[in-house]
Amino acid sequence: MSNSLYGPLDPAPDAGYTDAPPRMGFFTDTSVCIGCKACEVACKTWNAVPDDGFNLLGQSYDNTGGLTANSWRHVAFIEQPRSERSGSATGVPGAFAGVPAGPPASARSAVTAATVGQETGTEPGLPPAVDALAAAGTIGDRTEFLGMPGSDLPGRTSDAPREDFRWLMMSNVCKHCTHAACLDVCPTGALFRTEFGTVVVQPDICNGCGYCVPACPYGVIDRREDDGRAWKCTLCYDRIGDGLMPACAQACPTESIQFGELDELRSRAAERVAKLHGEGVESARLYGHDEEDGVGGDGAFFLLLDEPEVYGLPPDPVVTTRDLPDMWKRAGVAALTMAAAVVVSFLGGRS
Repeated sequence: MSNSLYGPLDPAPDAGYTDAPPRMGFFTDTSVCIGCKACEVACKTWNAVPDDGFNLLGQSYDNTGGLTANSWRHVAFIEQPRSERSGSATGVPGAFAGVPAGPPASARSAVTAATVGQETGTEPGLPPAVDALAAAGTIGDRTEFLGMPGSDLPGRTSDAPREDFRWLMMSNVCKHCTHAACLDVCPTGALFRTEFGTVVVQPDICNGCGYCVPACPYGVIDRREDDGRAWKCTLCYDRIGDGLMPACAQACPTESIQFGELDELRSRAAERVAKLHGEGVESARLYGHDEEDGVGGDGAFFLLLDEPEVYGLPPDPVVTTRDLPDMWKRAGVAALTMAAAVVVSFLGGRS
């Protein structure tokens, strides 16, 4: 990787870590998100993030609305009626007609789903007992998943799945940009780059100036009303430093949130997109993975099933401080020109 100003780079060595470990990050596969909000709860619990009112906003089942100082993970619920997709209301297959049931689940997901089915009396589409999974030879291997979340409601057993609308769900989070404008504008050093390539706010150093808030191209960072300081996802820096998985990824029952070495996650994501395309899901695309984009690629990237704007994401994010060097150069030239004009005027007045 090159260390050009706004081209691809490895951010930890660029920040001065001479023997940095591999860059770590998130890959969020929205095609298997079921909107359970376990990630939100786990994030708040581990990081002692205050509650944010738990108000239903009149927008589907979304009770947080977006990323804030008190919501470091936000699960978006997007309802898409068939009329908002392609085709007319008659004679056109539903939005998910022909779409595969979804990716195979790991043993961990299978056990979770089966256990929930036992405890709630529902049938999530998997054998109701863990020993049945073992008897079938699926534990330790792979088994079929509940079904893509948009095709029907989780746990529904009807033979006639909904085809008049689909759900799109996404657990949003700080992108931990390769080129982070928040770092560029922070005057106190409260924001710093970790050895894992992530970006963390040190609340004991933050003075609440708020410069980082408009600098973020994704609108992630926010200031808390009671103390004015900035807060956001730390990618559980305290956990990964001890070899643990971030709380949100640990709690995710469908493995929609995947944590690991960023290069390996990108390879895994490319394979997942290729698989979905091969199964007819042409809308699947990656967001935030490209090292040549306007922020040098994100440390947290996503597999989406529609355009980024549908999920409230900017289609072409650009690091907001990219023009600062040129602006300072122009300001310097303008200052020198003005100084020269003053000197000439002064000397001309004396002659």
